[in-house]
Amino acid sequence: MKWTFLAIAITAEVVATSALKASEGFTKLGPSVLVVGGYILAFYFLSLTLKDMSVGVAYAIWSGVGTVFIALVGSFVFKQKLDMPAIIGLVLIVAGVVVINVFSKSVSH
Repeated sequence: MKWTFLAIAITAEVVATSALKASEGFTKLGPSVLVVGGYILAFYFLSLTLKDMSVGVAYAIWSGVGTVFIALVGSFVFKQKLDMPAIIGLVLIVAGVVVINVFSKSVSH
């Protein structure tokens, strides 16, 4: 279940962060409510993940995958251009998450 909880936490965080952009400084009610609800869900499911996974690894995966997804949302939804250094950085983040998942014995606590 830890991976399911972590996936829900990442998804909720990506939705909340995307809504944060759309809230225009919390001046739009709908996106603002989505921000608050999304972050509450994200942290709740991250806390459930931490029952069975070390905090450092869980947070690294959560923040790394979330960063990549937010960059993709920014690119496709908000039409924000990613230059080559940004793309290389995102590839390195994905590589780091893969290394943690494939080679680290720290995934469980």
